[in-house]
Amino acid sequence: MGLVILEYALAMDVLSRYWKIYRISTSQRVGYEHRSVPAAQEFIQQIHNLAPANIQADLLSYFGGENSVVDVTSRAKAGLCLRSYVSQPILRACQKIDNLFGGDKFFTYEDLLRFVLDDDGETLIIVDGDGKTQLKLDKNGESRTRSYNFFSLQILQTFNADIKSKMSLDNWAFLKTTQNPELKDFLAEFGFQHFSDWALLNRVRVKQLESLSKRDRHLVEVFHAVYRRDRVQKNSKGVRKCPEPSSPQMEEMLNELQKRDIIINSTFELMTELKQVVRQLRHYDIWSCRESLEVHDSNTGGYTYRTDLPINNFNEVDIEEQEILDFLHDQLSLTLSNAIMQEIGDRINYLKKSKHYSIFAEQFIPGLQLYYCQSLSLKDIAPQLGMTSWDQARRVLNPGELLSKIRTRTVKQVLDSVLSKAEEKGLTKIPAEPEYVKKLAEEIEAFADEEIFREAAEEIRVGKGRSMNSLYAQQIRKYIE
Repeated sequence: MGLVILEYALAMDVLSRYWKIYRISTSQRVGYEHRSVPAAQEFIQQIHNLAPANIQADLLSYFGGENSVVDVTSRAKAGLCLRSYVSQPILRACQKIDNLFGGDKFFTYEDLLRFVLDDDGETLIIVDGDGKTQLKLDKNGESRTRSYNFFSLQILQTFNADIKSKMSLDNWAFLKTTQNPELKDFLAEFGFQHFSDWALLNRVRVKQLESLSKRDRHLVEVFHAVYRRDRVQKNSKGVRKCPEPSSPQMEEMLNELQKRDIIINSTFELMTELKQVVRQLRHYDIWSCRESLEVHDSNTGGYTYRTDLPINNFNEVDIEEQEILDFLHDQLSLTLSNAIMQEIGDRINYLKKSKHYSIFAEQFIPGLQLYYCQSLSLKDIAPQLGMTSWDQARRVLNPGELLSKIRTRTVKQVLDSVLSKAEEKGLTKIPAEPEYVKKLAEEIEAFADEEIFREAAEEIRVGKGRSMNSLYAQQIRKYIE
Protein backbone atom coordinates (compact mmCIF):
# COMPACT_ATOMS: atom_id res chain seq x y z
CA MET A 1 0.00 0.00 0.00
CA GLY A 2 2.74 2.48 0.97
CA LEU A 3 4.69 1.90 -2.25
CA VAL A 4 1.58 2.51 -4.35
CA ILE A 5 0.84 5.73 -2.46
CA LEU A 6 4.39 7.01 -2.99
CA GLU A 7 4.31 6.48 -6.76
CA TYR A 8 0.72 7.62 -7.11
CA ALA A 9 1.26 10.81 -5.13
CA LEU A 10 4.07 11.93 -7.41
CA ALA A 11 2.16 11.38 -10.63
CA MET A 12 -1.26 12.51 -9.46
CA ASP A 13 -0.12 15.74 -7.81
CA VAL A 14 0.49 17.06 -11.31
CA LEU A 15 -2.23 15.21 -13.22
CA SER A 16 -5.20 15.41 -10.86
CA ARG A 17 -5.43 19.17 -11.25
CA TYR A 18 -6.68 18.53 -14.78
CA TRP A 19 -9.62 16.40 -13.67
CA LYS A 20 -10.50 17.75 -10.22
CA ILE A 21 -12.34 21.05 -10.21
CA TYR A 22 -13.11 23.57 -7.50
CA ARG A 23 -16.62 24.93 -7.82
CA ILE A 24 -19.17 26.77 -5.68
CA SER A 25 -21.22 24.65 -3.30
CA THR A 26 -23.83 25.97 -0.88
CA SER A 27 -23.84 22.63 0.94
CA GLN A 28 -20.21 23.02 2.06
CA ARG A 29 -19.38 25.30 4.97
CA VAL A 30 -16.32 26.65 3.15
CA GLY A 31 -18.42 27.71 0.17
CA TYR A 32 -16.88 25.39 -2.42
CA GLU A 33 -16.32 21.73 -3.20
CA HIS A 34 -13.44 19.86 -4.85
CA ARG A 35 -14.87 17.16 -7.08
CA SER A 36 -13.69 14.81 -9.77
CA VAL A 37 -14.81 15.34 -13.38
CA PRO A 38 -15.06 11.86 -14.98
CA ALA A 39 -14.98 13.13 -18.58
CA ALA A 40 -11.84 15.14 -17.88
CA GLN A 41 -10.19 12.27 -16.00
CA GLU A 42 -10.79 9.87 -18.87
CA PHE A 43 -9.49 12.37 -21.42
CA ILE A 44 -6.36 13.32 -19.43
CA GLN A 45 -5.44 9.65 -19.05
CA GLN A 46 -5.64 9.23 -22.82
CA ILE A 47 -3.43 12.29 -23.38
CA HIS A 48 -0.98 11.15 -20.71
CA ASN A 49 -0.58 7.77 -22.38
CA LEU A 50 -0.01 9.39 -25.79
CA ALA A 51 2.30 12.25 -24.77
CA PRO A 52 3.26 12.30 -21.08
CA ALA A 53 6.00 14.93 -21.52
CA ASN A 54 4.04 18.15 -21.90
CA ILE A 55 0.36 17.61 -21.20
CA GLN A 56 -0.57 21.25 -20.70
CA ALA A 57 0.83 22.30 -24.10
CA ASP A 58 -1.10 19.48 -25.80
CA LEU A 59 -4.32 20.43 -24.04
CA LEU A 60 -3.92 24.08 -25.03
CA SER A 61 -3.26 23.03 -28.63
CA TYR A 62 -6.33 20.79 -28.68
CA PHE A 63 -8.57 23.39 -27.04
CA GLY A 64 -7.41 26.16 -29.35
CA GLY A 65 -8.17 24.06 -32.44
CA GLU A 66 -4.57 24.32 -33.67
CA ASN A 67 -4.74 20.72 -34.92
CA SER A 68 -7.41 20.37 -37.60
CA VAL A 69 -7.57 16.60 -37.02
CA VAL A 70 -8.92 17.06 -33.47
CA ASP A 71 -12.73 16.87 -33.36
CA VAL A 72 -14.86 19.41 -31.50
CA THR A 73 -15.69 17.01 -28.66
CA SER A 74 -12.00 16.43 -27.96
CA ARG A 75 -11.45 20.20 -28.07
CA ALA A 76 -14.20 20.68 -25.51
CA LYS A 77 -12.85 17.91 -23.25
CA ALA A 78 -9.37 19.43 -23.41
CA GLY A 79 -10.98 22.70 -22.36
CA LEU A 80 -12.74 20.93 -19.48
CA CYS A 81 -9.34 19.67 -18.26
CA LEU A 82 -7.87 23.18 -18.44
CA ARG A 83 -10.94 24.67 -16.72
CA SER A 84 -10.36 22.24 -13.85
CA TYR A 85 -6.70 23.27 -13.73
CA VAL A 86 -7.36 27.02 -13.47
CA SER A 87 -10.05 26.59 -10.82
CA GLN A 88 -7.32 26.23 -8.18
CA PRO A 89 -5.58 29.60 -8.76
CA ILE A 90 -9.02 31.24 -9.04
CA LEU A 91 -9.91 29.97 -5.56
CA ARG A 92 -6.47 30.81 -4.16
CA ALA A 93 -6.71 34.38 -5.52
CA CYS A 94 -10.01 34.93 -3.71
CA GLN A 95 -8.59 33.54 -0.47
CA LYS A 96 -5.47 35.70 -0.73
CA ILE A 97 -7.52 38.83 -1.41
CA ASP A 98 -9.49 37.97 1.72
CA ASN A 99 -6.25 37.59 3.71
CA LEU A 100 -4.82 40.77 2.23
CA PHE A 101 -7.59 42.92 3.68
CA GLY A 102 -7.46 41.07 7.00
CA GLY A 103 -10.36 41.25 9.45
CA ASP A 104 -11.13 44.94 8.93
CA LYS A 105 -13.81 44.32 6.29
CA PHE A 106 -17.37 43.06 5.84
CA PHE A 107 -16.86 40.22 3.39
CA THR A 108 -15.03 36.89 3.11
CA TYR A 109 -13.48 35.05 0.17
CA GLU A 110 -16.78 33.14 -0.15
CA ASP A 111 -18.45 36.40 -1.22
CA LEU A 112 -15.87 36.72 -4.01
CA LEU A 113 -16.32 33.20 -5.40
CA ARG A 114 -19.65 33.97 -7.10
CA PHE A 115 -17.93 36.39 -9.47
CA VAL A 116 -15.16 34.08 -10.66
CA LEU A 117 -15.66 30.45 -9.55
CA ASP A 118 -18.75 30.01 -11.71
CA ASP A 119 -17.81 26.93 -13.77
CA ASP A 120 -20.16 23.94 -13.40
CA GLY A 121 -17.41 21.48 -14.38
CA GLU A 122 -19.81 19.64 -16.69
CA THR A 123 -20.84 21.64 -19.76
CA LEU A 124 -18.71 20.93 -22.84
CA ILE A 125 -17.66 24.23 -24.40
CA ILE A 126 -15.43 25.32 -27.26
CA VAL A 127 -14.41 28.79 -28.40
CA ASP A 128 -15.49 30.05 -31.82
CA GLY A 129 -12.98 30.98 -34.51
CA ASP A 130 -13.14 34.63 -33.40
CA GLY A 131 -11.45 33.58 -30.14
CA LYS A 132 -14.15 35.31 -28.10
CA THR A 133 -17.50 33.52 -28.41
CA GLN A 134 -18.15 30.52 -26.14
CA LEU A 135 -20.13 27.73 -27.81
CA LYS A 136 -21.89 24.93 -25.94
CA LEU A 137 -21.81 21.41 -27.43
CA ASP A 138 -24.82 19.13 -27.27
CA LYS A 139 -24.74 15.31 -27.26
CA ASN A 140 -24.54 15.24 -31.05
CA GLY A 141 -21.50 17.52 -31.15
CA GLU A 142 -23.56 20.44 -32.45
CA SER A 143 -22.64 23.86 -31.06
CA ARG A 144 -24.69 26.91 -30.17
CA THR A 145 -23.92 30.29 -28.61
CA ARG A 146 -24.18 30.54 -24.83
CA SER A 147 -25.99 33.35 -23.06
CA TYR A 148 -23.60 33.13 -20.08
CA ASN A 149 -19.81 32.88 -20.28
CA PHE A 150 -17.75 31.02 -17.67
CA PHE A 151 -14.87 33.06 -16.24
CA SER A 152 -12.54 30.04 -16.47
CA LEU A 153 -13.05 30.07 -20.26
CA GLN A 154 -12.28 33.79 -20.37
CA ILE A 155 -8.94 33.04 -18.70
CA LEU A 156 -8.13 30.38 -21.31
CA GLN A 157 -9.28 32.60 -24.18
CA THR A 158 -6.85 35.35 -23.18
CA PHE A 159 -3.89 33.12 -22.26
CA ASN A 160 -1.02 33.00 -24.75
CA ALA A 161 1.69 30.50 -23.90
CA ASP A 162 3.96 31.93 -26.61
CA ILE A 163 4.20 35.53 -25.43
CA LYS A 164 7.68 36.72 -24.52
CA SER A 165 6.89 37.35 -20.86
CA LYS A 166 6.03 33.64 -20.61
CA MET A 167 3.65 33.91 -17.69
CA SER A 168 2.55 30.47 -16.54
CA LEU A 169 -1.11 29.46 -16.78
CA ASP A 170 -1.27 29.43 -12.95
CA ASN A 171 0.02 32.99 -12.68
CA TRP A 172 -2.17 34.17 -15.55
CA ALA A 173 -5.31 32.71 -13.91
CA PHE A 174 -4.33 34.27 -10.57
CA LEU A 175 -3.71 37.67 -12.21
CA LYS A 176 -6.92 37.62 -14.27
CA THR A 177 -8.91 36.75 -11.15
CA THR A 178 -7.54 39.73 -9.21
CA GLN A 179 -8.35 41.93 -12.23
CA ASN A 180 -11.88 40.58 -12.79
CA PRO A 181 -14.09 43.68 -13.34
CA GLU A 182 -17.07 42.39 -11.32
CA LEU A 183 -14.84 41.38 -8.42
CA LYS A 184 -13.09 44.78 -8.49
CA ASP A 185 -16.45 46.58 -8.54
CA PHE A 186 -17.54 44.54 -5.52
CA LEU A 187 -14.36 45.43 -3.62
CA ALA A 188 -14.75 49.09 -4.59
CA GLU A 189 -18.06 49.14 -2.68
CA PHE A 190 -16.00 48.56 0.46
CA GLY A 191 -13.41 51.20 -0.45
CA PHE A 192 -10.78 48.79 -1.79
CA GLN A 193 -9.59 50.30 -5.06
CA HIS A 194 -7.20 48.68 -7.53
CA PHE A 195 -4.00 50.73 -7.76
CA SER A 196 -2.40 51.46 -11.13
CA ASP A 197 1.21 50.40 -11.72
CA TRP A 198 2.53 53.89 -10.97
CA ALA A 199 0.31 54.46 -7.95
CA LEU A 200 1.49 51.14 -6.54
CA LEU A 201 5.15 51.97 -7.19
CA ASN A 202 4.64 55.43 -5.70
CA ARG A 203 3.25 54.03 -2.43
CA VAL A 204 5.85 51.33 -1.73
CA ARG A 205 6.18 50.56 1.97
CA VAL A 206 9.31 49.67 3.92
CA LYS A 207 8.43 45.99 4.25
CA GLN A 208 7.84 45.77 0.51
CA LEU A 209 11.25 47.34 -0.16
CA GLU A 210 12.89 44.73 2.07
CA SER A 211 11.44 41.98 -0.13
CA LEU A 212 13.19 43.34 -3.26
CA SER A 213 16.71 42.74 -4.52
CA LYS A 214 19.36 45.42 -4.00
CA ARG A 215 19.14 46.49 -7.63
CA ASP A 216 15.34 46.75 -7.52
CA ARG A 217 15.52 48.80 -4.33
CA HIS A 218 17.74 51.30 -6.15
CA LEU A 219 15.19 51.46 -8.97
CA VAL A 220 12.38 52.24 -6.52
CA GLU A 221 14.43 54.82 -4.60
CA VAL A 222 15.37 56.68 -7.80
CA PHE A 223 11.77 56.46 -9.03
CA HIS A 224 10.61 58.02 -5.76
CA ALA A 225 13.24 60.76 -5.87
CA VAL A 226 12.06 61.94 -9.29
CA TYR A 227 8.40 60.90 -9.49
CA ARG A 228 7.33 61.85 -5.95
CA ARG A 229 8.99 65.25 -6.26
CA ASP A 230 6.94 66.00 -9.36
CA ARG A 231 3.81 64.49 -7.83
CA VAL A 232 3.89 67.09 -5.05
CA GLN A 233 3.72 69.85 -7.67
CA LYS A 234 0.92 68.11 -9.60
CA ASN A 235 -1.10 67.50 -6.43
CA SER A 236 -0.93 71.21 -5.65
CA LYS A 237 -2.60 71.80 -9.03
CA GLY A 238 -5.37 69.28 -8.30
CA VAL A 239 -3.97 66.32 -10.32
CA ARG A 240 -4.79 63.19 -8.31
CA LYS A 241 -4.11 60.22 -10.62
CA CYS A 242 -0.61 58.79 -11.04
CA PRO A 243 0.22 59.02 -14.76
CA GLU A 244 2.92 57.12 -16.59
CA PRO A 245 6.39 58.68 -16.04
CA SER A 246 7.27 61.21 -18.73
CA SER A 247 10.33 60.92 -21.00
CA PRO A 248 12.22 63.68 -19.12
CA GLN A 249 11.50 61.91 -15.83
CA MET A 250 12.77 58.61 -17.24
CA GLU A 251 15.94 60.27 -18.54
CA GLU A 252 16.56 61.81 -15.13
CA MET A 253 16.08 58.42 -13.49
CA LEU A 254 18.62 56.86 -15.88
CA ASN A 255 21.18 59.51 -14.89
CA GLU A 256 20.54 58.97 -11.18
CA LEU A 257 20.88 55.20 -11.58
CA GLN A 258 24.17 55.67 -13.42
CA LYS A 259 25.50 57.53 -10.37
CA ARG A 260 24.70 54.38 -8.39
CA ASP A 261 26.64 52.23 -10.90
CA ILE A 262 23.45 50.79 -12.39
CA ILE A 263 23.63 51.00 -16.16
CA ILE A 264 20.37 50.75 -18.12
CA ASN A 265 20.71 51.47 -21.81
CA SER A 266 17.37 53.11 -22.64
CA THR A 267 14.14 54.48 -21.22
CA PHE A 268 12.38 51.47 -22.77
CA GLU A 269 14.56 49.05 -20.75
CA LEU A 270 13.99 51.16 -17.63
CA MET A 271 10.22 51.02 -18.18
CA THR A 272 10.44 47.23 -18.54
CA GLU A 273 12.41 46.86 -15.30
CA LEU A 274 10.07 49.17 -13.38
CA LYS A 275 7.08 47.11 -14.50
CA GLN A 276 8.85 43.93 -13.38
CA VAL A 277 9.24 45.53 -9.94
CA VAL A 278 5.52 46.37 -9.98
CA ARG A 279 4.70 42.70 -10.65
CA GLN A 280 6.79 41.73 -7.63
CA LEU A 281 4.99 44.33 -5.50
CA ARG A 282 1.57 43.04 -6.54
CA HIS A 283 2.78 39.51 -5.78
CA TYR A 284 3.98 40.69 -2.37
CA ASP A 285 0.65 42.40 -1.62
CA ILE A 286 -1.27 39.21 -2.27
CA TRP A 287 1.04 36.64 -0.72
CA SER A 288 2.73 38.33 2.23
CA CYS A 289 -0.29 39.05 4.38
CA ARG A 290 -0.78 35.60 5.79
CA GLU A 291 -2.51 35.09 9.09
CA SER A 292 -1.76 32.43 11.66
CA LEU A 293 -3.38 29.06 11.07
CA GLU A 294 -4.25 28.84 14.77
CA VAL A 295 -6.08 31.06 17.26
CA HIS A 296 -6.16 31.10 21.05
CA ASP A 297 -8.94 29.02 22.61
CA SER A 298 -10.14 30.75 25.78
CA ASN A 299 -11.95 27.60 26.95
CA THR A 300 -8.91 25.34 26.96
CA GLY A 301 -6.16 27.92 27.29
CA GLY A 302 -4.46 26.36 24.26
CA TYR A 303 -4.61 26.93 20.51
CA THR A 304 -7.01 25.58 17.93
CA TYR A 305 -7.32 25.85 14.14
CA ARG A 306 -9.20 28.87 12.79
CA THR A 307 -12.82 28.10 11.94
CA ASP A 308 -12.74 30.18 8.74
CA LEU A 309 -10.19 27.96 7.00
CA PRO A 310 -11.20 25.41 4.34
CA ILE A 311 -11.78 21.99 5.85
CA ASN A 312 -11.42 18.78 3.87
CA ASN A 313 -12.28 15.30 5.02
CA PHE A 314 -9.19 13.17 4.42
CA ASN A 315 -9.02 9.43 4.73
CA GLU A 316 -5.88 7.61 5.84
CA VAL A 317 -4.56 7.23 2.29
CA ASP A 318 -5.14 10.94 1.57
CA ILE A 319 -3.21 11.94 4.69
CA GLU A 320 -0.25 9.70 3.85
CA GLU A 321 -0.27 10.96 0.26
CA GLN A 322 -0.33 14.59 1.43
CA GLU A 323 2.54 13.98 3.86
CA ILE A 324 4.63 12.62 1.00
CA LEU A 325 3.76 15.56 -1.26
CA ASP A 326 4.63 18.05 1.50
CA PHE A 327 7.94 16.23 1.99
CA LEU A 328 8.63 16.38 -1.78
CA HIS A 329 7.95 20.12 -1.98
CA ASP A 330 10.23 20.78 1.00
CA GLN A 331 13.01 18.62 -0.44
CA LEU A 332 12.70 20.19 -3.88
CA SER A 333 13.12 23.70 -2.48
CA LEU A 334 16.05 22.71 -0.28
CA THR A 335 17.93 20.69 -2.89
CA LEU A 336 17.46 23.35 -5.60
CA SER A 337 19.28 25.87 -3.45
CA ASN A 338 22.06 23.39 -2.69
CA ALA A 339 22.36 22.28 -6.32
CA ILE A 340 22.71 25.88 -7.52
CA MET A 341 25.48 26.55 -5.02
CA GLN A 342 27.34 23.33 -5.88
CA GLU A 343 27.04 23.62 -9.67
CA ILE A 344 28.11 27.26 -9.77
CA GLY A 345 31.10 26.37 -7.61
CA ASP A 346 31.97 23.47 -9.92
CA ARG A 347 31.62 25.70 -12.99
CA ILE A 348 33.97 28.34 -11.58
CA ASN A 349 36.54 25.66 -10.69
CA TYR A 350 36.27 24.23 -14.21
CA LEU A 351 36.87 27.65 -15.75
CA LYS A 352 39.90 28.26 -13.52
CA LYS A 353 41.49 25.07 -14.84
CA SER A 354 40.54 25.74 -18.46
CA LYS A 355 43.35 26.59 -20.86
CA HIS A 356 41.24 29.03 -22.88
CA TYR A 357 38.76 30.44 -20.36
CA SER A 358 40.62 30.68 -17.03
CA ILE A 359 40.77 34.49 -17.40
CA PHE A 360 36.97 34.59 -17.30
CA ALA A 361 36.50 32.51 -14.13
CA GLU A 362 36.05 35.62 -12.00
CA GLN A 363 33.52 36.96 -14.51
CA PHE A 364 31.14 34.03 -14.12
CA ILE A 365 29.13 35.47 -11.20
CA PRO A 366 28.95 38.99 -12.76
CA GLY A 367 27.81 37.30 -15.97
CA LEU A 368 25.00 35.48 -14.17
CA GLN A 369 24.05 38.77 -12.52
CA LEU A 370 23.69 40.47 -15.90
CA TYR A 371 21.75 37.51 -17.29
CA TYR A 372 19.36 36.79 -14.40
CA CYS A 373 19.11 40.17 -12.66
CA GLN A 374 19.19 42.53 -15.65
CA SER A 375 17.80 40.07 -18.24
CA LEU A 376 20.55 40.95 -20.72
CA SER A 377 21.24 38.71 -23.71
CA LEU A 378 24.58 36.93 -24.10
CA LYS A 379 25.32 39.25 -27.03
CA ASP A 380 24.93 42.30 -24.76
CA ILE A 381 26.81 40.65 -21.88
CA ALA A 382 29.91 39.77 -23.93
CA PRO A 383 31.42 43.29 -24.23
CA GLN A 384 30.64 44.11 -20.58
CA LEU A 385 32.75 41.12 -19.50
CA GLY A 386 35.58 41.85 -21.93
CA MET A 387 34.65 39.01 -24.28
CA THR A 388 35.01 39.18 -28.03
CA SER A 389 31.74 37.55 -29.14
CA TRP A 390 28.37 36.06 -28.27
CA ASP A 391 29.86 32.59 -28.76
CA GLN A 392 32.55 33.24 -26.18
CA ALA A 393 29.94 34.42 -23.67
CA ARG A 394 27.87 31.31 -24.40
CA ARG A 395 30.84 29.00 -23.82
CA VAL A 396 31.71 30.67 -20.51
CA LEU A 397 28.22 31.22 -19.04
CA ASN A 398 26.21 28.57 -20.92
CA PRO A 399 22.99 29.10 -18.92
CA GLY A 400 21.32 26.15 -20.65
CA GLU A 401 24.02 23.70 -19.61
CA LEU A 402 24.05 25.15 -16.08
CA LEU A 403 20.28 24.66 -15.85
CA SER A 404 20.59 21.07 -17.11
CA LYS A 405 23.27 20.19 -14.54
CA ILE A 406 21.37 21.84 -11.69
CA ARG A 407 18.27 19.92 -12.74
CA THR A 408 20.19 16.61 -12.78
CA ARG A 409 21.75 17.27 -9.39
CA THR A 410 18.43 18.41 -7.90
CA VAL A 411 16.57 15.32 -9.13
CA LYS A 412 19.32 13.02 -7.80
CA GLN A 413 19.34 14.65 -4.38
CA VAL A 414 15.54 14.57 -4.13
CA LEU A 415 15.58 10.92 -5.23
CA ASP A 416 18.12 10.07 -2.50
CA SER A 417 15.96 11.84 0.10
CA VAL A 418 12.77 10.11 -1.06
CA LEU A 419 14.45 6.70 -1.06
CA SER A 420 15.69 7.31 2.49
CA LYS A 421 12.18 8.33 3.50
CA ALA A 422 10.69 5.29 1.78
CA GLU A 423 13.13 2.96 3.54
CA GLU A 424 12.45 4.68 6.86
CA LYS A 425 8.68 4.14 6.43
CA GLY A 426 9.15 0.60 5.15
CA LEU A 427 7.73 1.46 1.73
CA THR A 428 10.50 -0.28 -0.19
CA LYS A 429 13.14 -2.96 0.15
CA ILE A 430 16.66 -2.18 1.33
CA PRO A 431 18.35 -1.65 -1.02
CA ALA A 432 15.55 -0.64 -3.38
CA GLU A 433 15.15 -2.67 -6.54
CA PRO A 434 16.64 -1.04 -9.69
CA GLU A 435 13.34 -0.97 -11.56
CA TYR A 436 11.66 0.77 -8.65
CA VAL A 437 14.46 3.36 -8.44
CA LYS A 438 14.24 3.97 -12.20
CA LYS A 439 10.49 4.54 -12.13
CA LEU A 440 10.70 6.73 -9.06
CA ALA A 441 13.43 8.86 -10.71
CA GLU A 442 11.20 9.39 -13.76
CA GLU A 443 8.31 10.49 -11.57
CA ILE A 444 10.52 12.91 -9.62
CA GLU A 445 11.89 14.33 -12.88
CA ALA A 446 8.33 15.02 -14.10
CA PHE A 447 7.44 16.52 -10.72
CA ALA A 448 10.55 18.77 -10.69
CA ASP A 449 9.99 19.87 -14.29
CA GLU A 450 6.39 20.84 -13.58
CA GLU A 451 7.31 22.74 -10.42
CA ILE A 452 10.57 24.42 -11.54
CA PHE A 453 12.56 23.51 -14.60
CA ARG A 454 10.10 23.72 -17.51
CA GLU A 455 9.41 27.39 -16.84
CA ALA A 456 13.14 28.07 -16.31
CA ALA A 457 13.98 26.48 -19.67
CA GLU A 458 11.29 28.52 -21.42
CA GLU A 459 12.79 31.74 -20.03
CA ILE A 460 16.14 30.90 -21.59
CA ARG A 461 14.54 30.07 -24.95
CA VAL A 462 12.63 33.35 -25.17
CA GLY A 463 15.69 35.42 -26.10
CA LYS A 464 15.30 39.20 -26.07
CA GLY A 465 12.69 40.74 -23.83
CA ARG A 466 12.73 37.78 -21.46
CA SER A 467 11.26 38.06 -18.00
CA MET A 468 13.24 36.12 -15.38
CA ASN A 469 10.53 35.44 -12.82
CA SER A 470 10.67 31.65 -12.44
CA LEU A 471 11.47 30.05 -9.09
CA TYR A 472 14.79 28.92 -10.58
CA ALA A 473 15.71 32.50 -11.60
CA GLN A 474 14.71 33.78 -8.15
CA GLN A 475 16.98 31.23 -6.48
CA ILE A 476 19.87 32.17 -8.80
CA ARG A 477 19.41 35.82 -7.85
CA LYS A 478 19.25 34.92 -4.18
CA TYR A 479 22.55 33.03 -4.50
CA ILE A 480 24.19 35.97 -6.34
CA GLU A 481 23.13 38.43 -3.66
